[in-house]
Amino acid sequence: MAPLAMEAAPLTEREKLARLASNTWPIRNIFRSVTGYGRGQRADEMKKKYGEITMLDFPQFTKDTFPGVTRMDLFSGLFGDAADDRMYVKVPVLVGATTRSTTEFDPSSDSGKRWLDSLANKMATTGTSCQHISNNAPRDICEPDTEKRKAGIAVAKKWLDGAKILGAKSMRVNSGGPRIAPSAVAQADYPKADELAMYLRNCIESFKEMADYGAKAGTKVTLENHWGLTANPINIRIIVDEVKSPFCEASPDFCNWEHEYLMYNGLKALAPYAHTNVHAKYWNRWPDTQSVGRSVKIMLDAGFEGTFALEYEDGPWDGVEGSKYLYKEVLAAL
Repeated sequence: MAPLAMEAAPLTEREKLARLASNTWPIRNIFRSVTGYGRGQRADEMKKKYGEITMLDFPQFTKDTFPGVTRMDLFSGLFGDAADDRMYVKVPVLVGATTRSTTEFDPSSDSGKRWLDSLANKMATTGTSCQHISNNAPRDICEPDTEKRKAGIAVAKKWLDGAKILGAKSMRVNSGGPRIAPSAVAQADYPKADELAMYLRNCIESFKEMADYGAKAGTKVTLENHWGLTANPINIRIIVDEVKSPFCEASPDFCNWEHEYLMYNGLKALAPYAHTNVHAKYWNRWPDTQSVGRSVKIMLDAGFEGTFALEYEDGPWDGVEGSKYLYKEVLAAL
């Protein structure tokens, strides 16, 4: 008779806290930034309540706001010193049929590198670390236009160099392409999704190149159920399976789904493909029956050993209060 498997010992409080990561996205409104974050009525109200910070303040903010948490998930749109234009670049972005210009941090600039060094020093002095970079800067990763795709990969590589300075374990890269993935087209015998397959093929090749580069930097590139190709968890699995690299994996988000039936079924599909970071999210986009604890359990049952980043999206609380709610919920579920 085979011996019974021993149950894992319960995590200590310290071990539980090591599985959490603070997240800049929910509190973007209190950041001083060159982008639209930190502006408007909601931002004014939050800054009056919590004060204004920059990314260099976030390590200490993490320690003060989430006792015992030392790991962080940092959003690319909040990087840099808003007073120094030399570390930013203007980037054309197609919004619908209109091309607009946005300002983004350039980790390859001399001033940008110095700023990254300053952030690394802040982390060292506060005893914090960068677990993950939620990156929106690399674009056009699956585009049929080869030059656009190459440019997007080049941006990702610059950020991977920056991630190395920070010691980031992983970095999200969006798939690019249409915001809504193309559907199958009716055929004489059976519908066929050739356009979708083309975007997937391009995405796979791009992620192979980025994963190879990430291996040299020591940072994994990840796919999040964000939009476009990656709104479908099976597409993420296809890309990761085809890339075949330990430096390419999934970084699921608990709530970024196109319909409610994916809330837990989609997460179950992605959980075995995630190893480093997930977004533990509350979002009032979904019914009140959403359960952070149930989502945490799905990840743990799949053997996930990474961090749960506290990414409150929207609901009855402000970004800081919502993140504190997630802090309690995830700790209770571990």
